[in-house]
Amino acid sequence: MRDYMVPAALALAIAGAAYAGADTTFDPALTMFTDFLEGSGGKIITVLSLAGGLIALASGRFALGQVAVPVGVGIGVGTGVPIVTSVVTAVI
Repeated sequence: MRDYMVPAALALAIAGAAYAGADTTFDPALTMFTDFLEGSGGKIITVLSLAGGLIALASGRFALGQVAVPVGVGIGVGTGVPIVTSVVTAVI
């Protein structure tokens, strides 16, 4: 037992504090991607989704998904990014 306790006590005495989320390696990429989705990229995605729904409606068949999916995409892009970012920040 002593063979394990002494090295463990030494390691504990020498160890410094570790902080989760203190690494900033991917912050520039996260900022760029978040800005893209919250800005023009999110608008483009929403418009393309809406265009796909309108094209499907023009084809003569109606389904609730053709209206609900573009609305969901718009809501998801507009409000989803800040929610996911805050959840990830809170968990990490």
